[in-house]
Amino acid sequence: MTRVGYNHTNFNLSRMLRILAGLGNPHKKIRTVHVAGTKGKGSTCHMIASMLQNAGYRTGLYTSPHIVNLRERICIDGELVTEPEFTRLMAKIAPVVNRSRRDEPTFFEIMTAAAFLHFASHKVDVAVIETGLGGRLDATNVVKPEACGIVSISYDHVAQLGNTLEKIAEEKAGIFKPGVPVISAPQVPAVKRVLRKAAERVGCPLRFIGDDIEFSFRFESSRASGPHTRVCLATPTTRFDHLRVPLLGEHQAYNCGVALGIVDALRQAGWKIPEQGAIDGLAKVRIEGRMEMIRELPRTIVDAAHNASSVAALMRAIGQNISYDSMVVIFGCSADKDIDGMLGQLQLGADKVIFTSADTPRSVDPHDLHARFVEKSQKMAQVGNTLEEAYEIACKSVTREDLICITGSIYLVGLAKRLQVAGRLQ
Repeated sequence: MTRVGYNHTNFNLSRMLRILAGLGNPHKKIRTVHVAGTKGKGSTCHMIASMLQNAGYRTGLYTSPHIVNLRERICIDGELVTEPEFTRLMAKIAPVVNRSRRDEPTFFEIMTAAAFLHFASHKVDVAVIETGLGGRLDATNVVKPEACGIVSISYDHVAQLGNTLEKIAEEKAGIFKPGVPVISAPQVPAVKRVLRKAAERVGCPLRFIGDDIEFSFRFESSRASGPHTRVCLATPTTRFDHLRVPLLGEHQAYNCGVALGIVDALRQAGWKIPEQGAIDGLAKVRIEGRMEMIRELPRTIVDAAHNASSVAALMRAIGQNISYDSMVVIFGCSADKDIDGMLGQLQLGADKVIFTSADTPRSVDPHDLHARFVEKSQKMAQVGNTLEEAYEIACKSVTREDLICITGSIYLVGLAKRLQVAGRLQ
């Protein structure tokens, strides 16, 4: 569906609660950390989970969407749910779903129920949960977490969440719970006002890194480590000095700050998380599809940037961290995105763009993308009807010192990784 109505028919917590009740309410048997926002949720969740795991906690992680394999969404201590376990989870959920034929659950609700069931059956100490869309009506918003995180809020899913940042922020703030501490990334003033009002209304402490929590970061480069970002975060109970952010890009510094702020909130609540254990856990974070180099010759990276803000962040991050003579971007996106916003950011960073299909029924026709881009930009642009065709065009356009970047859609990144594994990106 290119347009999914954000309403109580499609997004229904009572339906989700009914499914969970039929499964024995597994979400009530685990402690959780809940993260919402527009860009950076997945990265932040991975950083939190890695730090908690390294501190000795058996840690579940539920994220979406997946890049290649559906089972990526449900992990414990970094291990994907196995195929036999996933089959057993579906077998347990199926009878409950079949009793609800008048109000059938969505795919995301079924996956969320499977995650809670898996985490409860394996008796995790804590599960880090990423919202799917919005927050207020999101299927994950049935938990009473130990702490909440809000990453950067920008325009995305405007057809569902609203066409102003204030409306979007209000939906994200729907995960706030009475007394549960919330750590937020820096936000624009309008978003900050909405979040503060929501926190006052609900009765939960809200702290912004950089305002209420001492936070700073700097970009540096060394012979041993190459280009990278370091962050500092300090509170009365915790101090992290000059930690290397494990993921590339200035935007990841803010995500890292939120993750560290949540660890501090848990420490203040009595969780035993040694600072060095958190530091070592952070250093272990690796995530597929985030500025990931999938081929060395020609140098090819993939990134799951899929809105204007994340494409802008990607262009900046590449410029800071990767040296190249010329960059060719292979781009495809879904029809429900801010297409003009993304194209505007592309023309600021790409030397040439090759448009292709994003490997989803919601994909924009690459010829339409090409026409809209050419109208706005003087940059070179071509069309490849398939990713293989687009990549072949790109390879003919680059030298050893150039860079190919595949982005615009998580689906496109997933396809690139599958084709690379299969040896079809040549």
